Amino acid sequence: MVFKRLLGSLGVGGPTVDTVLDPGPVHPGGPLTGQVHLRGGTADFEIEQITLELVARVEDEHGDEEREGVVLFDRFTVGGGFRLAEGEHRSLPFTAHLPWETPITELYGQPLGIILGVRTGLAVAGAKDKGDLDQLTVAPLPVQEAVLEALGQLGFGFKSADLELGHVGGTGQRLPFYQEIELTPAPQYAHAINELEVTFLANPGGMDVVLEADKRGGLFSSGEDALTLFTVGHEDVEHRDWNSEVDAWISRLVERRATYGSYGSHDSYGAHGSYGHGEHAGHGYSHDGHHDGGRRSGPSTAAVVGGVAAGVAVGVVGGMVAAEVVDEIGDAFEDEEDED
Repeated sequence: MVFKRLLGSLGVGGPTVDTVLDPGPVHPGGPLTGQVHLRGGTADFEIEQITLELVARVEDEHGDEEREGVVLFDRFTVGGGFRLAEGEHRSLPFTAHLPWETPITELYGQPLGIILGVRTGLAVAGAKDKGDLDQLTVAPLPVQEAVLEALGQLGFGFKSADLELGHVGGTGQRLPFYQEIELTPAPQYAHAINELEVTFLANPGGMDVVLEADKRGGLFSSGEDALTLFTVGHEDVEHRDWNSEVDAWISRLVERRATYGSYGSHDSYGAHGSYGHGEHAGHGYSHDGHHDGGRRSGPSTAAVVGGVAAGVAVGVVGGMVAAEVVDEIGDAFEDEEDED
C-alpha cells in the first residue's frame, strides 16, 4: 500500500478524470452542463476538490509585437470532499453559468477561429494533480445574432475574429479580454471605411455593442479609427427592424467623420438614439493600453468561405480539427505550469 501511494504521488496509478459536456453549443450567460467521470487508481484516494476552469487563447500586443497566451477567465468548484476507492467509477453531474461576456465561437454553426476550453482540475491528497481539457462551443445570444444578421443583410462580410487582452474604456467590461469580430465594409460604405470591428459586451440587462470603423486616409491625412458604443436590451429581438437600426449606427460613424473631420478615441456623442427603451447611442470608448489602431486577426482564421444565412460570411479554423484545438490549449497550459 505504501508503494502504491508513492506511485500515486508521482502520478502513476492515481485516479483519472474525464469531463463530458452535454452536446450542443452554450450561450453567454447561460448554463454549462455535463458530467465529470472519475476512475479510481491503484489505491484509495481522497478527492479534495474538483474544479472547472474556463480558458481562452488570447492575443496580447506589446508595441509592434503581438503574442498569444492562454487566459483563465472563470473557475467553478463542482465537487470534492470524498474518498474514491481503488478502481471505483463515479460520475458527478454539474451545472455552471458562463460569464455574460463569454466570447462566441461560432455563427450559424460555422467556427469563427476563437479557441475556448473547459479544463477540469482534480485536487487529490497524496497524488499528482490530474486534469482534463474539453473544447467549449459558444453560440451567439439572440441580440448578437440579430446584429450580425443585419450587418450581413446590409452587405458586410466576415473577415476574422480574435480575442484581445485589455479593457474597453468607458464600459462595464468584467473579463480581462474582449472579442473583436472584423468585417469587410458593405459596398455603400466602402468609400468611407476599410473595415468594421464589432465587440459585444453582454450583461444580464442588455448588451453594449461597440463599433470601430477605420477610416480611409485622404491625400493630406492619415486614416484614423471611429469608435462608438450602442446599448440594446435583450427583449423584443424578433419585433425590431434591426437592418434599419444597425444601418443608422453605421451612418452615424460616417456622418461624424464628415462633420468633425476626425475621431478621438475618447469622443462622446452625448446623445440618446431612437433605438427603443433604455438604449443609448454614440458613447465613445477606447481600448485601454492595447489598441493602436492596427488591424488584428485570429491566428487560426482562414479565408472567407462564403455567405451564411443573410450573407454573413464566416471563416473556418484553418486545418485545425476540434481535437487539435484542445491539444493546443493543453500544450499552452503545460508550458505555463512548467514555468511555474
